[in-house]
Amino acid sequence: MAVVALAAVAALALGRLGATSVRVQQAQQAADAAALAGTTGGPAAAASLAALNGGRLVSFRTEGDDVIVEVTIGGRVATARATRAP
Repeated sequence: MAVVALAAVAALALGRLGATSVRVQQAQQAADAAALAGTTGGPAAAASLAALNGGRLVSFRTEGDDVIVEVTIGGRVATARATRAP
């Protein structure tokens, strides 16, 4: 009986770990897309692409030719940077 209970707990833990990993990847993909969109369309384009990928734009800033964004999905925050083409 104890072995079955331990196996069930391990399965639940692995499921949660997998779900967390998926959310982290989704947040990073949304941030990457938002940063790229932001290089040509500014904050509005970045917010739009973040939303299309299921996220919410948390911050948008520029440093020289670089656009840096933070996007959140499911409580996970990801940061991405993209450089404007010359």
